[in-house]
Amino acid sequence: MIENGAKSIDVHKRNIVLPRGELALSYQINSAINRAGAGEQPYQLEDLLDFAQRINPKRAFLFVSKVLGRHIPVAPSVMRTSFTDLANLVPDELAEPILVIGMAETAVGLSAGVHQALQTRYPNALLLNSTRHAQHDDGNNDNVLLTTFSEDHSHASQHLIYQSADKVTQAQLLATKTLIMVDDEASTGNTCVNVVSALRAAGLTQLQQVHLTTLVDWSLNQHQADTDDSVASRLANIDFYRHHLLSGAWQWTDAPNPEPIMMPSVDTTEAGSNALGDTGNWGRFPTLTSTDGFDSYLANFQQAVRVFNQQRQLDDAYLPPRILVLGSNEFVWLPFLLAEWLEKNSNIDNVINHPEIKFSALTRSPIALGGGISTRLSFTDNYGLGMTNFVYNVNPADWDLIVLCVETSSESVDSLWHGLDNVLIVSPS
Repeated sequence: MIENGAKSIDVHKRNIVLPRGELALSYQINSAINRAGAGEQPYQLEDLLDFAQRINPKRAFLFVSKVLGRHIPVAPSVMRTSFTDLANLVPDELAEPILVIGMAETAVGLSAGVHQALQTRYPNALLLNSTRHAQHDDGNNDNVLLTTFSEDHSHASQHLIYQSADKVTQAQLLATKTLIMVDDEASTGNTCVNVVSALRAAGLTQLQQVHLTTLVDWSLNQHQADTDDSVASRLANIDFYRHHLLSGAWQWTDAPNPEPIMMPSVDTTEAGSNALGDTGNWGRFPTLTSTDGFDSYLANFQQAVRVFNQQRQLDDAYLPPRILVLGSNEFVWLPFLLAEWLEKNSNIDNVINHPEIKFSALTRSPIALGGGISTRLSFTDNYGLGMTNFVYNVNPADWDLIVLCVETSSESVDSLWHGLDNVLIVSPS
C-alpha cells in the first residue's frame, strides 16, 4: 500500500507467464470511476485486459483489451460504456480549441467514441486520427499530409497525420490549445512525446495542455526511483495530464533461449492498389462530426442484407441468434455504429428473438496463439497491399451471421470470406 498524504492507494501485483518470458505487473484501480451498469464498481484488471504474445522482436507481449472490440469480440454497449467512462475523466473548462487525436489502427474507434462523448461538453472539439493508409492525391490538393511520427515498439511504426482542406477547420487545428491524445494503452509514453513533438513542428505552436487519455496507462513509475513524471519532463512548456481506467507499471523478463520469431511484413504506409470508397470523414482528416458517413453505410447494409436474406425490410426480419460485426483495420468506427444500431434494434417488439451482437475487427497486427488469443485466421488484406491480415478469437462456425464491413469494394475481400455462407460483406456504394 502506498501512502499519499491522507489517502492510501492499494497496489496490486500479478505475474503473467508467456512463452517468451514473464510480465510482472503492479497496478492501481481507479476508484474515481463510477462505471455504469456494474453496480458503480471501478474497473478491475480482469474487466479490461487479457495477455498474449506478439510476433514482434521489438516487444514480446501484448495487452489484449476486453473492451476495445479489436482482438476480442465485445458487445457494442460494453464498448460505448468504456468510451464514455474514459471521456468523463477529462476535466471541464479546458482551453479551446481542442483536438482529440487517436492512434491507428487500434485506437481509431476509441478516439471517435471519446470524441463523441466529449462533444456534450465541448461541441467544437475536432477529431483527427493518425493513419497508416496513404491517401491518394485527388488532384485538388485535398489530401495534404500534415506530419508523420513513429511508434517505435509497434509492428508498424510509421504513422501519417493529414491536415484539412477546409481553411476554417485547418485554422482551428493549427490554433489548438488543448490536445487530448487517445490510445488503448500507454507503455513508456514515447508515442505521446513523438506525437506532440511532430504536431508542434507542423504548426500547432499554441499547445498549452496535453491530456494522455488511455484505457490503461502502464507508463507510470516505470523507474521506481524517479519521482517526476518522465513524460511531462519531456514536453517543454506544456501542462501534462493523464486520464485512464486503470494504471500501473510493468517489467518484462525474457525467457532463457527463446525461439527466434519471424514477423510478417506489415510496416507500410502505402495506399494500396484497391481504391477506398466514400465513407465520409470519420477522423482520417480533421472533423467536427465523425458520423457523417453512417447513414449512407447503414443504407448499404440494409440493401445488402435484404439481398442476402431475401427479405423486404431488416426490422421485419428474424435476426439470427448470434451476430458478429467485423470492422477492417482502421475502418472500425462506422462498423461499430452499425453494430450498436443492430444491438439497439434487436430489442424492438417485432424482432422474434433478442440476438447476441458482438463487434471485432480485422487487423494487420501479428499475434501468437495462446493466452488471450484462442483462434487466429489469416488472409490477404483488402487494400491491395499484399500483406497478411488477421482476425482473432473468431471461429466463423460460432456465428449465425458475420457482417464484414470494408471501405473498399466487396471484390477486394479475400476468398476465405467469400467462401463462407454466413458472411455478409458490406462495402461503400
